Order: sequence, then C-alpha cells, then structure tokens
Amino acid sequence: MKRGIYILLISILFVSCSDYQKALKSEDTAAKYDMATELYNAEKWNKSYKLLEQILQQYRGKPQAEKITFMHAMCSYQLGDYYISSYHFDKFSDIYPKSEKAEQAAFLAAKGYYFNSPVYSKEQKETIDAIEKLQLFVNRYPNSQYLDEANSLVQELDFKLEKKAFEIAKQYNKIFEYKASIKSFNNFLLEFPGASLRSEAFYYRFDSAYHLAILSVDYLKEERIKDAIGYFEALKKAYPNSDHSEVSIEMKEELQQQLNTFTTKS
Repeated sequence: MKRGIYILLISILFVSCSDYQKALKSEDTAAKYDMATELYNAEKWNKSYKLLEQILQQYRGKPQAEKITFMHAMCSYQLGDYYISSYHFDKFSDIYPKSEKAEQAAFLAAKGYYFNSPVYSKEQKETIDAIEKLQLFVNRYPNSQYLDEANSLVQELDFKLEKKAFEIAKQYNKIFEYKASIKSFNNFLLEFPGASLRSEAFYYRFDSAYHLAILSVDYLKEERIKDAIGYFEALKKAYPNSDHSEVSIEMKEELQQQLNTFTTKS
C-alpha cells in the first residue's frame, strides 16, 4: 500500500514538472499565466517567477497586469532578492495606488530595504534608506495593519545607527584619542537624545575627559580638569545610580585633588 502511494506521489510530481517545462517553453502566454498562478499559490516561488518574467511585458495594460506585477514582486521577495522586490513593489504602488494590494506592496517594499541593511559596523547608507522608506510608509498609512511591525523595524534600525556612532566614539577612547572621543560622544548625545546607550556615552565621555586631563601638560591641565569635572557632574545628574558610579566618583576625587594643587599654588 505504501509503495503504491509513493509511486502515485512520484507520478504527480513528474507530471507537475512536465507541465511546468511545457509551459516554460510554450509560446502560449495564457498557459504560462495559468501555470505561474498555480505555482504561486503553491508557494513555488522560483518556478512561478521564471514564468512571470516571460509574460510580464506581454500583459502590460491588460486586466491581468496588476495581479502579475504583484505576484512577480512577491516571488522576488520570497526568494530573498530584496533589491529587486523593493523596486517592483514600489513600482506597483505607483502604478496601482488604489489597488487592494497597494498597502501591502508599500510595506513589503520598505521591509525589503530593512533586509538590505548591513551589520552596524559597516557603512549604513542602506539602513538610512530603510528608515526613510519605513517612515514614509507610516506617514502614508497611519492606520495600517503593518504599523506596529513597521515601527518595530524602525526602532531596530535606529539602534543600529546608534550602536555604530557609539562604537566609533568608544574606539577613540580605546586608542587614546581622547579629544576625538569627547567630540564624538558630544555629537552622539545630541544626535541620539533617547539612546539606550546614553548612560554609557555619558560615562565614556567623562572617562575620556579624565584621561585627557590627567595626561595633559601642566599649562593645559587645570582647564581640562575643570572640563572633566563638568562631565562628571553631567553624568551624576543624568544617571546618579549608574553602573559606573563608584569608579566615576574615585576618578572625580583624583581630579579634585589635582585641581586643589593648582588652587594652592595660586
């Protein structure tokens, strides 16, 4: 019995593949359309895509064009070709703005940009593009069923930019470029006022200022100590219970002791 079922399944698969190959080589666009739709509904994205590629131009301006254009974009999306799918979904939204699929197409176009965003350590042009696309979608469809997901994706992408800027500033600290680190953390705090890494940025800015002051030549030391203490006070005010509170207080006390020597001399 099992052997009979197995043979039947193999036969069906063979016929299906045979029909697909016939449609692929056929000059009959209607047959290609029917087979492409059947394969699409069965989530056979690659095969459906190949057939749709062959008939896409031939159905321009015809009633089936809207459906074919959407299916073609969706196949690209499901196959992970997000550059192509975003392009086609954007095009679909422009050509068929009143389509019942327009909102979904706009969202998947933006989501395709999200998938093309690289890891935070690399160049972030695609990340910025993705944020812009998702924000445009949110503005265009403020009551969309995809709104929560779109906002979640934007938050994730924002954190990627935040993380990159933070790590650049922190790297300056690690390689003893303390002036560059302070400047980078100042820019970070201005650019990302609600950053999840904000408390860490306050601490490492103070840490950079502390080392810059301690290592300075005498004629620059007093002013830099005062600057560093100012950064400590900003840290203490913003995050009085920071994970770095204990070590920060010790660093501040050392700075104060050195500042007192300048007061004594004067």
